[in-house]
Formats: sequence, structure tokens, C-alpha cells
Amino acid sequence: MSIKTPFKALALSVSLAGGIAAGGLAQAETTLRVVGNFSGNKLHVDEVERPFFQELNDRDDLTVVYNTMDAIGVEAADALRNIRSGAFDVMSVQIGMASRDEPFFEGIDLAGVSPDLDTQREAIDAVRDAFDSRLKERFNAKLMTLWPFGPQMMFCNGDIDDVGDLSGKKVRVFTPSMSRLVEGLGATPVTLQFSEVYLALQRGVADCGVTAPSAGNNGKWPEVTDTFVPLPLSYSVQGHFMNLDTWNSFDESQQQALTEAFARLEEQMWELAYGVNDDAIACNTGQDSCSRHEAYDMALVEIDPASRELVETITKEEVLPVWAETCSRQYEGCVEVWNETVGKAAGMTISE
Repeated sequence: MSIKTPFKALALSVSLAGGIAAGGLAQAETTLRVVGNFSGNKLHVDEVERPFFQELNDRDDLTVVYNTMDAIGVEAADALRNIRSGAFDVMSVQIGMASRDEPFFEGIDLAGVSPDLDTQREAIDAVRDAFDSRLKERFNAKLMTLWPFGPQMMFCNGDIDDVGDLSGKKVRVFTPSMSRLVEGLGATPVTLQFSEVYLALQRGVADCGVTAPSAGNNGKWPEVTDTFVPLPLSYSVQGHFMNLDTWNSFDESQQQALTEAFARLEEQMWELAYGVNDDAIACNTGQDSCSRHEAYDMALVEIDPASRELVETITKEEVLPVWAETCSRQYEGCVEVWNETVGKAAGMTISE
């Protein structure tokens, strides 16, 4: 699989000198209780997210208490509730998993909708303002970043020559729409957090796991699987959300400085999505071009155009109608907003 945008060298720290320092953050010191991503996502956490919050913590007027989600036992599905309650000030949110409390949010990354990462980025940019408004209204939170892990593909055990061989397999998923897509392929969805998947694959609780190529490599999934299926099902869109009361405690100059800082964080996450997954696929499958990930020797399944067409058919006939019905029960304008934003970017329309 080829990703068009060239990889840019990552700046491993986020310089705030032109942002927060210029804004001054002149108020009394503020403590930010931050929940980061799963520690197993080493590139995202160790090279980008943790250094970013360490830089914030270095400010005289900010104290950041940073922990990864799994280190303190926070469930990804509870993120929206935790940020609304003020249990934490900033959270890294796996949007699809947390969308049980707001189906509209899953619309940003419905399984089978975006055929490539560029389309997914267009969709995110199109729906960003509507997403932020809904987040403020329903969960007392401010949108700080939106970014994807990358194409969500399958790490499997067993003989698989094409997508038809997924029938009867137990496949780890993490969003409602992904469950429906997997069911449409004849497989049985098993919902698990990222940190639970390695043991599930090892013990046969799941035959396949869906994640980004790089995330699976960092999580050592190729140790417990033997076949890689490079069919993108979605892109695992993540976000950093800030409690709105915390956000409103900053003055205008502070908010501007933080907005600029988090924008740089978002851009680094996009660079990872574009830059590391081709290498991860090469490493997972033992290719000579492998350079940035652990090398394994998984079998690589060849995906033909018919497989993508099958995914698109299932999406239109089974994924979109169910999501639209579920979303509309909570949000009357759901379908209209989706059609004008994500749908337009992806070239799909849901009938109202």
C-alpha cells in the first residue's frame, strides 16, 4: 500500500517559544491533569505526546501531571464522561470507542467511508467546526487536536488468501461501525482495547486484530499472528480534548498560545500517520526496505480492487444506514451535517 504524502522528519519536541512564551501565561500556575494515549503506541507517546506535555510542564505557570491511559486504568470508552465531569483536564481520546456516548462523533471515521488518508484528512477538516460545537454542547469540552493513527488493517492467524477467507474469523474491532463492516465480511467482531489485544490473539480469543500497521508492530502483534491483510477499514481518528472550564480559566492570549501549540502537536501526529505505516508494513512482512520498526516475517495478502468494492458496498448498505438511524435519535441534524462535511469529502451521501 502506498501513501502519497512524503514523510517529513519529526521534530521530537514541540517548541513553545513562539507560542506560550509570547502569550506570557502570566496568570498563577495552573495544573493540567492529562491522560495520554496507550503506552504501547510508542512512536506516538514516546516521540511526540509525552515530550509535548513535558514542554508544557517546563513552563513556570503550568504544572502538567501526565499519565498514559493504561498506566492509570482509564477505559478508552469512558473518555467523554471523564472530560465532562472534570476528572481530567486534557484527554487523548479514541473517538470511535468513546462514541457510545455520542454517535455523531463516530461519523468522523466511519468504517469503509474514506478510501485513503488524504480523503480522511479532508473529511476531518470539513467536520472540525461542527465536531467542536457538539463537543462543547454535550460534554463541556474543547477540541484541541484531531488526527489518525493511520489505515486500520488486519493482523491475522490462519490461512487467508483474500477477504473471503475472513468469514468465520473472530476479529478485534473498536468501533460500532467497524463491527458492522466486519459482520458484513462474514466475521465475528470482538471489541477490545488496544492493551488487551496481544493476549487475545495469543490465546485465540481473537483470530485477527485491526489496528494501524505501525501500532501493531509497536504492540508486537506479529509475534502472535502470521498473516497481514492490508485492507484499510478506517483510520482510528484520535483527538485531544480539554475540559471547557479549564479552557475558560485561561485568558485570550493564553488560549491563543495553547491553540498554536496543540496545532503543532496535531501536525506531528499527521506526519506519523503519513510517514511510518508504509515502513511498518514492510517490517511486518519481512521486506528489505524495513528501517524504523521491528522486522517480522508475516505473510502479505494481496488485496484486489474487488475487495475495496466489497467494503464500499457493505458500507453503503449496512454501515451508513444503521449509523444514521442511531445518530439521528440523539441529534436531529446529524445526517444533514454529515452529508455536507464528511460525506461530501468522501463522495458518499446518506438518504435523509
